[in-house]
Amino acid sequence: MPTIESAYVVLLLWAVIGYLLGSIPGGMIFAKLMNLGNLRDIGSGNIGATNVLRTGNKKAAALTLIFDAAKGAIVVLAARQLAGEDAAQLGALMAFLGHCFPVWLRFKGGKGVATYFGILLAVDWQIGLIACAIWLVVAAVSRYSSLAALVTAGWIPLVVGFITPGEMFVLTAILCFLIYVRHWANIQRLRKGTETKIGKKAQA
Repeated sequence: MPTIESAYVVLLLWAVIGYLLGSIPGGMIFAKLMNLGNLRDIGSGNIGATNVLRTGNKKAAALTLIFDAAKGAIVVLAARQLAGEDAAQLGALMAFLGHCFPVWLRFKGGKGVATYFGILLAVDWQIGLIACAIWLVVAAVSRYSSLAALVTAGWIPLVVGFITPGEMFVLTAILCFLIYVRHWANIQRLRKGTETKIGKKAQA
């Protein structure tokens, strides 16, 4: 993890900023603006891009993906510029938590995959591109978005440990744990063979 150099009040400020920005539910906003209905009543009920895609509106899904990724990236880049790497990584973690547990939705948010990729690309673009490549390969082969996310999250801390000084290791390890927690139901469905594939409607 990066050396703690910022004052605690600065770290607290970026933790709050990160959480609040991360908690903005892009999927819900785009679904409402485009009259797609309540995402809670569609597919898996999730507010992320994968479930938005189940409405059949690819534009809304793409906008949600970009928005959710941007939330994590903006926090990292702004905190790094105005404070330091310690604030950037703390803000990133809080943005992820904000997306998964937004106060506006009674702490019932998304699973954080797009925000995760935005964070990685902003913290270290090379690690981010490796993560994207892993996800794309696994998704293309398996057609399971959840499996691709799980494999990516599991491998990235190892990649960080091998090819970087390790400042991202703690962050990526925590994010990996959180992604597995948020995907626990998906893991159970994958084991049973009932998980929904990309582009298909969620099973009841």
